[in-house]
Amino acid sequence: MSGVAGLDAHLAGGTTGVCRCWKLVRGDGVTFGFTDHDRVLAFDGVSFKPESGLSAAALMQTTGLSVDNTEAVGALSDAAITEEDIAAGRYDGAAIEAWLVQWGEPANRVLQFRGSLGELTRANGAFTAELRGLAERMNTATGRVYQRSCSAVLGDGACRFDLETPGYGAEVTVVSVEGGRVFHLSGLDAFEPRWFERGRCVVLDGAAAGLVGAVKIDRPEGVLRRVELWDRLRAGIAAGDRIGLTAGCDKRMETCRLKFSNLLNFRGFPDIPGDDWMVAHPSRLSARDGGSRR
Repeated sequence: MSGVAGLDAHLAGGTTGVCRCWKLVRGDGVTFGFTDHDRVLAFDGVSFKPESGLSAAALMQTTGLSVDNTEAVGALSDAAITEEDIAAGRYDGAAIEAWLVQWGEPANRVLQFRGSLGELTRANGAFTAELRGLAERMNTATGRVYQRSCSAVLGDGACRFDLETPGYGAEVTVVSVEGGRVFHLSGLDAFEPRWFERGRCVVLDGAAAGLVGAVKIDRPEGVLRRVELWDRLRAGIAAGDRIGLTAGCDKRMETCRLKFSNLLNFRGFPDIPGDDWMVAHPSRLSARDGGSRR
């Protein structure tokens, strides 16, 4: 007997030995395991370590679509969650699971909570993390908007464009940096000016490895290329670091057709009438014969 049934049998025995374990998976795939037990436990291929001193407030679980929530508190440690990684945003939205485990027989366990990390705060060598339940996603507006521009994200399931297509990405070395958000790059002569505007910038190595920024400006500057992000990266990037750039899309039909040859998957409505059409009236000054708007 194992799993929930095994844990139930253990709890029914009167003398119990249980602890809590937390599994945390960052957006970049890095996985951590924590426990409030005094030794390392392991299950599902993850080692749950006590060194972080992680503990959690009482879990508030509700019925219906109300948001389950709790709070976790732990120590900042070079071996686990570091202040630098929190500041860099590496834990933003990380997936988390909370288990009640029989520490003498870890196979006897039950999943009590599944959700994501919300707001993280840090002070005096410790961190506090808000844990948000799955119902939090129900607070997000969903559905399509009828608009002229495309509603898809470049490369997603609706767009279907393959971002690995040659000519739509590049890996280059940073020559110099201004203010953490302006990079001077070499090796981009084959790409048209503004090719990467509205695209993605991913840091491939260095202190900021794995961080992603949105490109605001892409233009030649002398023999180099000036790439400016909308926001500065939350970790240091230096000359010699490598970054990956992905071509950007401004959501216009012409761009979809000419730049990406992907008009079949365009998810906008370029001919949808504007607000002025609602108040249109007969006029001798313009032709209104019911013909095409193009």
